[in-house]
Amino acid sequence: MIVSRVMTKNPIYTYVDATMSEARYLMDKEKISHLPVLDREKNLAGIATKRDMLKAYPSPATSLDMYEISYLLSKLTVDKVMTKPVITTVENEVVEKAARTMADNNISCLPVVRGKLLLGIVTVKDLFQAFINAFGARHNGVRISFVMREQPGQIAKLSHAIAEKNGSIVSFVTHEGDYLAEMGGTMKITGLDINEVTNIFKNANAEILDIR
Repeated sequence: MIVSRVMTKNPIYTYVDATMSEARYLMDKEKISHLPVLDREKNLAGIATKRDMLKAYPSPATSLDMYEISYLLSKLTVDKVMTKPVITTVENEVVEKAARTMADNNISCLPVVRGKLLLGIVTVKDLFQAFINAFGARHNGVRISFVMREQPGQIAKLSHAIAEKNGSIVSFVTHEGDYLAEMGGTMKITGLDINEVTNIFKNANAEILDIR
């Protein structure tokens, strides 16, 4: 799966000369936590988050009253508080690399660009949705996690055995086993009951870790 399939297209954005008050109003109105910031040529210049906004607010111990604070925020522009330079990704990047970039940099979103043109944004919420889809979590069926010896044709044999029983594989995610000669996976299967699925995997000499 690539980024363009999971990103939010045409995201809400603001400009570098927008005020803090305007940006905060837009984020609250649209119920978003990340706001890409463009320059007047519509190139990506930075990104403003609710965390950036909070850092710009005066300390609770300030002697300023609410009217003075509102006045100051109405004069402070987004380019003074936004995060820059921005870590970005591209539309044809694979989702797992985008997720790794976010995890490695401890960030919760990635603007998606073509050159400096903003195409979309990938957030943690988008990645959670991709995760849900990859595991077939919205489908009813039998979910089985297993490990088996890593040999050519093993998955093909499993698929054939499931198809022979009129079952369907709606999702299949692999992972490494505890040993080099093992491979593991999690499947969601529809059309079969739990006993039928158990027998298929036992006949394939797979070790069943969890089935439900």
